[in-house]
Amino acid sequence: MTLEPQAYTITRADLVAYAEASGDHNPIHQDDAVAESVGLPGVIAHGMYTMALAARAVSTWFPGCEVASLGCKFTNPVVVPAEGGVDIEVAGEASEEDGLTTVRLTVTCEGQKVLGMPKAVVRAPAHD
Repeated sequence: MTLEPQAYTITRADLVAYAEASGDHNPIHQDDAVAESVGLPGVIAHGMYTMALAARAVSTWFPGCEVASLGCKFTNPVVVPAEGGVDIEVAGEASEEDGLTTVRLTVTCEGQKVLGMPKAVVRAPAHD
């Protein structure tokens, strides 16, 4: 089953808020000069924040479901400009087996895949 793609905009303010929530204050996520000094094209989004947005898409497609597993590899950075933001798109294909739904994800930014092998497995909520 093909799922309706979800789009999310990432801004520098989102990166500041995520750093506060996660405790990940690595300056490559907030300072262009530092990011560029280590060979990055500019400030990049936290990989775990990008993965969290993929999880948000899964919860949009399957509200109330339990996430049994979620995983990916961080393959390409999401560069976040100082002004405005950058969009990522989360697409998915779902298949069901033995009461579990496997969602194979495609997460892209400006047409480039940013997460490798992203996949979630969800379980429908239990009914009393």
